[in-house]
Amino acid sequence: MKRHPGNSNLTLCREDHYRGQLIQVNKGPFVRSYLSGLDWVVCQALDEYSRVFAFRFDLRFPAAIELPDYLYTNKVIDRFLESFKAKIKHNRLKAGLSRKYIHDTKVRYVWAREIGYLGKPHYHVLILLNQDAFTTLGKFESGRDNIFNRLVEAWASALRLSVDEVSGLIHIPDNPTYHLRKDDEREQRELFYRASYLCKAATKAYGDGQHSFGCSRS
Repeated sequence: MKRHPGNSNLTLCREDHYRGQLIQVNKGPFVRSYLSGLDWVVCQALDEYSRVFAFRFDLRFPAAIELPDYLYTNKVIDRFLESFKAKIKHNRLKAGLSRKYIHDTKVRYVWAREIGYLGKPHYHVLILLNQDAFTTLGKFESGRDNIFNRLVEAWASALRLSVDEVSGLIHIPDNPTYHLRKDDEREQRELFYRASYLCKAATKAYGDGQHSFGCSRS
């Protein structure tokens, strides 16, 4: 297996599939350990929940606001994820006050850090939740109590900015959501193909002290 030229600890995948699942070969090569991480996270979610709500989005940095250097490190994605998890936990606790039984959820995730044309990083993110707890991102309007606004609020918290200052920095791509079932291999394959983009070797930085890929471990 060929080693990554920028990081000899990583091996490359040049095939059009990984463990029988198609990947975006035109974006390749891919990093095998990243594909393995993506596969593991999806499998863990489906092992725990019979139905899984998954969605893709991107996190961008403001162009006109100068941020402290540490916010351009992976500390910022850690802060974002912790904030988002706390918001999900708060929602489930609040829902439990009005009902005898609620569906809880873990927040599972995959992220990729890439460097854009202007040298600033951005993040591609996939999040997976229990579909019995959440089924939609909600309307992309400020002030609503939905997943979309929790993403915005979590990114604002991570960047230490106001919600208004991060307006437009959460990019939701076309067709961002997937509803997975254990017995629906077609939807699982479509999600893996879409999310394989996060595992490509290109546009990632190596040697700057920052990991280019991360995923949940439970």
